[in-house]
Amino acid sequence: MATSKTKTVWFCKACGNESPKWMGRCPACGEWNTMVEETVATGKKNASAAVSVPGSGHKPMPLSHIDSSVENRISLNNGEVDRILGGGLVEGSLVLIGGEPGIGKSTLSLQIPLHCPQLKTLYVTGEESAKQVKLRAARIGGDDSNCMIYSETLMENIIAEARAMMPDLMVVDSVQTMFSQNVESSPGSVTQIKETAAMLLRFAKETGVPVILIGHITKEGSIAGPKILEHIVDVVLQFEGDNRGTYRLLRSIKNRFGSTSELAVFEMTGKGLREVSNPSEMLIPMHEEGLSGVAVSAMLDGTRPFLIEVQSLVSSAAYGTPQRSATGFDVRRLNMLLAVLEKRAGFKLGVKDVFLNMAGGLKVSDPACDLAVVSAVLSSNFDFAIPADVCFAGEIGLSGEIRPVAQTERRIIEAARLGFRKVFVSGFSSLEGLSDMDMGNIEVVKVGDVPALCRTLFKPED
Repeated sequence: MATSKTKTVWFCKACGNESPKWMGRCPACGEWNTMVEETVATGKKNASAAVSVPGSGHKPMPLSHIDSSVENRISLNNGEVDRILGGGLVEGSLVLIGGEPGIGKSTLSLQIPLHCPQLKTLYVTGEESAKQVKLRAARIGGDDSNCMIYSETLMENIIAEARAMMPDLMVVDSVQTMFSQNVESSPGSVTQIKETAAMLLRFAKETGVPVILIGHITKEGSIAGPKILEHIVDVVLQFEGDNRGTYRLLRSIKNRFGSTSELAVFEMTGKGLREVSNPSEMLIPMHEEGLSGVAVSAMLDGTRPFLIEVQSLVSSAAYGTPQRSATGFDVRRLNMLLAVLEKRAGFKLGVKDVFLNMAGGLKVSDPACDLAVVSAVLSSNFDFAIPADVCFAGEIGLSGEIRPVAQTERRIIEAARLGFRKVFVSGFSSLEGLSDMDMGNIEVVKVGDVPALCRTLFKPED
């Protein structure tokens, strides 16, 4: 009989590569300072690798004989979550939800079974006691008659209880607190996360029970643990937003059963997360007309168009050295746009402070916001208010030209739906897919470069 021995190896947190010694750079993925020391057992049978999955994986079969019908999906009674999953939760899928502490991961994972009483749910908690979960469930509200709470961290006990119960849905909070007896290392280590994720994946595929995992993130914003965790699961969703604010963004990073270009918006309330079906309502102007330094951008996040207010303040440099500050926008791109304004349009902003803010606490990376940023900066510089029913969608190049952006038609349709009367786009945009019915009463103004924008937008009233 083989005895179990232990040895020390080094694992890469980024890719899971194993090395007998520490290296500054992982030889497999090339990342720096990602090697962590783990103690593993040798001479012991690996349970996760020894069990085969019954079903179609036993023998090779022709691709033409495989059933390609649509997967059975389970509705979670949450329009935003169902949409970002591609129409609902697929049976036997493994979903990973990550985010910062306090962002709303546990709230959403408990809110789902409370609002789906038709689903028999096994809620496994490794971070909180059953009483703590009950207190949060009482605050959220809903029907808790079919939600079973199981406070456990040993994976063998969890899998045995799940096989005996055979729930319709299983939630594990969180994967970093779970551990298996097959691995002699502490919970949250690279080997433990790989083993527990493999056990949950095998359980989900064998039984067809969908499993939702809650995962922590590192200070860099990535899912804690080895990168192989994200490769194992079928869907990776990540919460974004300021946990001191009220709005949360749930973004699809990976989805084997749907699009990765979806975005769900929630509002954190005293009774949990509320769906925000129309994000533009919270991001468009909420003040009186006549204020300078404000412009509205018709942006696109993934495939979802919405309008966001861009706020700018330009003032004389009070301390000698001009300041450049941007909240929710890349400050390097702001400096580039200011350089374009000075070089190509002749505006001397080098001796002035420029502050930029994106409303709602969002972080914007869509280049279509360039046109709104430049318009807001010029509006504040001239102290000239842009009408509240005007929006912008265009990218600005280094030569001052306004370049077309992707899916301009969808941006215009969203602006028209919200009651905007005028939208500025690139003079090179092709709007062949737009009909008069889609456009409504909105006027599309095409501008070719920044000087043309200034002449059209800031011309004096007749």
